[in-house]
Amino acid sequence: MPTLSEKTVFITGASRGIGRAIALRCARDGANVVIAAKSDQPHPKLPGTIHTVADEVEAAGGKAFPIKLDVRDDENVQAAMAHAADACGGIDILVNNASAIFLGPVQQTDMKRFDLIHSINTRGTLLCSKTAAPYLKEGENPHILTLAPPINLGQNWLGGYIPYTVTKYGMTLLALGLAEELRGDGIASNTLWPKTTIATAAIEFALDKSLLARSRTPAIMADAAHAILTTNSRELSGECLVDEPFLRDHGMTEFDHYKNDPACKDLMIDLYIDT
Repeated sequence: MPTLSEKTVFITGASRGIGRAIALRCARDGANVVIAAKSDQPHPKLPGTIHTVADEVEAAGGKAFPIKLDVRDDENVQAAMAHAADACGGIDILVNNASAIFLGPVQQTDMKRFDLIHSINTRGTLLCSKTAAPYLKEGENPHILTLAPPINLGQNWLGGYIPYTVTKYGMTLLALGLAEELRGDGIASNTLWPKTTIATAAIEFALDKSLLARSRTPAIMADAAHAILTTNSRELSGECLVDEPFLRDHGMTEFDHYKNDPACKDLMIDLYIDT
């Protein structure tokens, strides 16, 4: 079975939610996991820090490298990548997971708010990918995986919260462009997005807490990410992938164990996904 054993996986926003789940899934293979996030101290409302996830990674069988990281800070990103590569002997995989959410229309969007989500989502993805690329070129089966949606130009998705959509679609375009720019170096670049909402702090605090019962756990995204990252990088690149369809294509048929509420019969379809 394909494995990430001894691979170095650099994950942004890995202190909680989907990033944490991907970190723990990589750890189960015995990977070197760089837990890169801003949360190095406990948050009054949100669980997890880079240090608590590091403990979990070690307990799961991986080697943990917690690094405080602000993806908006050029020098911080460059130093973090250099430190990770020096400590682990290189970087094989970058997971662009760090993201900010704001679901408001243009007329209700303060420009400082837009600058924030753009600087984290689009610019942060570009900065981390650009900085990681020289290390990935020396990696074995190198991948960039960006958590961003397939580009859906349906009117229902364009009318509600286009400032956020612009930044997430920007991440997607970057990932697709990088697939072509780096194809000759054998570096894969793909996106991954959930079919249903995922039970994370974004759902609880940015959307509607009641949706947690209609969501899946982050484990489905972690399993899909693992399947992508263990694929030959020269055979899978430039794709916008969705967790459930991708896992089905790879032989999975049972998904009930991913339900956050086992009794739920009406899962909530995520943003940008047409049923």
